[in-house]
Amino acid sequence: MARLRSFQRLAAHFVDIADFLLVYIEEAHPSDGWVSSDAAYSIPKHQCLQDRLRAAQLMREGAPDCPLAVDTMDNASSAAYGAYFERLYIIQEEKVMYQGGRGPEGYKISELRSWLDQYKTRLQSPSTVVIQV
Repeated sequence: MARLRSFQRLAAHFVDIADFLLVYIEEAHPSDGWVSSDAAYSIPKHQCLQDRLRAAQLMREGAPDCPLAVDTMDNASSAAYGAYFERLYIIQEEKVMYQGGRGPEGYKISELRSWLDQYKTRLQSPSTVVIQV
């Protein structure tokens, strides 16, 4: 949940230049599977989409201002983006511009912030136009 709060702060800071979306995928540490000792919630393995939607509400509570999508039961989004367990992406004009490492070790909000800071600087810099006569 601390990472989710960091993500929400980042989204609030860059709301003027980017749209943010959370995608809830398969539970990494289900309570009836590979349980993490520091798990904040007890969420069993999703048996149906309704289970996944209920679990996603916990994510919604952690980041209420960020749009939330839920992966399909065949885990299409997770498979397409290699998101298991968690991952950060920047997609611009249907192209992946930034792909963070796989979480938990590769999940680095600081890298995402750096990319967005650089992008914002480029947007605010006046473009130089050369006109030949």
